[in-house]
Amino acid sequence: MRKDIKVGAILPDFELPDHTNVKRKLSFLQGNDPMILMLGRGIYCPKDRQQLHQLVKFSSQCDVGFTRIVTINCDNYILINDLRLGVGAHWPFLYDEEKIIQKDLEIEEYTDALHRPMIPHTFVLEPGLKIYKIYNGYWYWGRPSTAELHQDLREISMKYRPDFKIDTPEMRKKWESEQRDDFYPYGKSWEEVFIRMSGDVNQF
Repeated sequence: MRKDIKVGAILPDFELPDHTNVKRKLSFLQGNDPMILMLGRGIYCPKDRQQLHQLVKFSSQCDVGFTRIVTINCDNYILINDLRLGVGAHWPFLYDEEKIIQKDLEIEEYTDALHRPMIPHTFVLEPGLKIYKIYNGYWYWGRPSTAELHQDLREISMKYRPDFKIDTPEMRKKWESEQRDDFYPYGKSWEEVFIRMSGDVNQF
């Protein structure tokens, strides 16, 4: 891993085609929400599939918790769709056949001469692609449990959601004086909120 890719740094805003073959930037997919970014080996890896099955179960919590999920691996267009459909995921899957991320982040799994995949990593990102946590998933137990992700996302939400602790006199005073900028959806329309919750990236 590049030395500058560490907690507190900004992850590069990679742009890659998604499972509908449309190029998407990570910043576009994230919006102003926390994001879980899973970098995987590919459809052939049972550890990736197991992690994805766990994320599928966890994703409904991410939906109501206003948190994005993105998966990227080095498969092709057909295989990325096979993997996404096979595990029952509904979030964006991006494919990186040219191994742009693997080269840029210096995470080639050099022990696998056949596939030359990325060393699996899971990034938990604050808004603005700021790195909150990095999990190295070369071994399965290096990958985050959903309990760990829950804790990470709680900490990020406490930091970024001004109304996380809504039961204070100060917050109540703001509400009663109609100062609503610090209350969800923070100036956005509910239409925008529900579009993002639905995962319909074409309407973001």
